[in-house]
Amino acid sequence: MKHHELAVTPPMGWNSWDCYGASVKEEEVRANARYMAEHLKPFGWEYVVVDIQWYEPGAYSSSYRPFVPLEMDEYSRLLPAVNRFPSAADGQGFKPLSEYVHSLGLKFGIHIMRGIPRQAAHADTKILGTDATARSIAQAGDGSICPWNTDMYGVNTNKDGAQQYYNSLFELYASWGVDFVKVDDIAASRLYGIRADEISMIRQAIDSCGRPMVLSLSPGPAPVEHAEELTAGANMWRITDDYWDLWHLLYEMFERCEKWAPHVGPGHWPDCDMLPLGHLGIRSVDGGGADRWTRFTRDEQVTMMSLWSIFRSPLMFGGELNDNDEWTLSLLTNKEVLALHQNSRDARQVYRDSADRIVWTAGSAEGEGTAYVALFNAGDEAAVVSVSLSQLGLDGTRSVRDVWQQEKLGQCEDSLSYQLAPHASLLLKLTI
Repeated sequence: MKHHELAVTPPMGWNSWDCYGASVKEEEVRANARYMAEHLKPFGWEYVVVDIQWYEPGAYSSSYRPFVPLEMDEYSRLLPAVNRFPSAADGQGFKPLSEYVHSLGLKFGIHIMRGIPRQAAHADTKILGTDATARSIAQAGDGSICPWNTDMYGVNTNKDGAQQYYNSLFELYASWGVDFVKVDDIAASRLYGIRADEISMIRQAIDSCGRPMVLSLSPGPAPVEHAEELTAGANMWRITDDYWDLWHLLYEMFERCEKWAPHVGPGHWPDCDMLPLGHLGIRSVDGGGADRWTRFTRDEQVTMMSLWSIFRSPLMFGGELNDNDEWTLSLLTNKEVLALHQNSRDARQVYRDSADRIVWTAGSAEGEGTAYVALFNAGDEAAVVSVSLSQLGLDGTRSVRDVWQQEKLGQCEDSLSYQLAPHASLLLKLTI
């Protein structure tokens, strides 16, 4: 599939939601982009993504103001709110901000909601490239309205003008220089499942817009029985609902990753959602928290990064980058962990026992003699986690290296066995 030529390794970037909710401002996006260019770009981080409601002038947190006026052009397309994104004045949209991000050697992304603005349908505004109008393609019933945000109606994909509407959106985004689009309310409606028809229209619109764009679908949990359709339409899709810095959500992710592991591959990445690390909740009240540093312990932070990395989820950092301490930065810049994330293959869960001792393994791009092993203690008491080389499909003596600490641990002839604290993990590389 042609779109799989994009994102041949899992995307890595920053998204504004976890720290700013719907209210991020241009100067904050620029500041995070500068930090990424200086500190993270050499390690492969590249996407700067403006999350939801950039078109809402009065957005103030992750709480949405219902039924408020939105910035929109004459063709029913939402535009950046100029009071929050001053460079968008005079109809420039996100082009100046995108050009700034590109000038740093990075890529620019935006969030959109599935559908067409309600205010466009009510005013029956035009759609570019067709005589159809917003009202004629809007679908207000049959569960098509998002249950948690009032900005949009769904699009009736059977109506003339529906494809032209989506085409016009992505032609606009192409003119802005957008590289990444996160489409929401489309991958796993709580009531109606995935929106396969609109995913297909969006796929067609991207393919015809003249600019390559990575397509990310939200929210989750996307149903694994629709893996083939999701792979055919998108580059990444959420396998969880909104994920926050709470242990029970991380605990649940082990099962999700096990189910989705067979569907991981170049250009198509099941997505564990953002990394709620560092300084969070500055203007976001979602996730049961306010302005804070991550509630995860250091052991839990390493466990999360280890699982995301061996599973090969996209890595989207959610905190305010400029406030990172040395510890948080170290989680994002470990070259050996990122080599596993970007280049490993065929990850699988080896076992999970009744005490929540969990072992994963993955192959290495370095060849058959090299393998990665992740040992997890997901229980609430200290435990010894063990695995034999035969369980890993290996034989012969292997050298053992701690990937996080980047140090050798000795030789292994038969099995690995380590005591781990509650919620802790160990990420190892085995070589001949």
